Amino acid sequence: MQRYVMTLRCPDQPGIIRAFAEGVVNASGNIVDNKQFSDPDSGTFCMRTEVDSPLGSAEEVEQHLLAALAGFSPSLTVRRESAHRKMLVMVSKFDHCLVDLLYRHETGELPVEIPLVVSNHEDLRGLVEHHGIPFVHLPVTKETKADAEAALLDLVEKHEIDFVVLARYMQVLSDDLCRALEGRVINIHHSFLPGFKGAKPYHQAYARGVKLIGATAHYVTADLDEGPIIEQEVTRVTHAASPEALVALGRDTERLALSRAVRQHAEDRVLLIGSRTVVFSA
Repeated sequence: MQRYVMTLRCPDQPGIIRAFAEGVVNASGNIVDNKQFSDPDSGTFCMRTEVDSPLGSAEEVEQHLLAALAGFSPSLTVRRESAHRKMLVMVSKFDHCLVDLLYRHETGELPVEIPLVVSNHEDLRGLVEHHGIPFVHLPVTKETKADAEAALLDLVEKHEIDFVVLARYMQVLSDDLCRALEGRVINIHHSFLPGFKGAKPYHQAYARGVKLIGATAHYVTADLDEGPIIEQEVTRVTHAASPEALVALGRDTERLALSRAVRQHAEDRVLLIGSRTVVFSA
């Protein structure tokens, strides 16, 4: 018996669940977990389901489901639960998010494979290779940006990467790259945005007496730092917190928000509806 994870998006209408259940029965399956949501604004039906089936491949299960859902214009994914998503991590010089992801990966908390880490600097090569993961240096300048992004896409294809995580990667992706990897790139940044842009945002926050700091993990789009939000983390601070203390707390919120977003995406818990996300909790 195999466990399969399925996601479904389609126009909301009567009969969807009945048809889906028929497809599961035709696959000799048994539903063990199911979460659904009907979005009133877009008229979209979203569902995430876990099914046990004796069939030996996700493709076989998918065929039965697509046949049953043929009249509903379905957007369907089916993945064997044990087939972990492949994640490419991109990083620059800040290491806190990378270290957290590597730790959670090694302890089994993040159900992903990490075939390689890509960086525009050499600083973190030793850390990455210490964990037994290949490190690829792709330097980026104004003149080499197009070539570097082309090389990145080659790596994504070569390693059959499912999604990319920007673990404090301090380069802006081009519009073309954002479109090529739409819905497959997760970024993390402090949640002061769109305020306190530029250098030393926590020092700016300190100067304004901010009482809440946090981080936002979101999908990358051509609109800088404005993609669909997956996860957010926040913590309260007081007047007594120095700029350095705010920076340290900010690192914690970034680690938490990013790791949660990565896990939710890797477990097929995030469904996109335009500029919003539906996130089904564990």
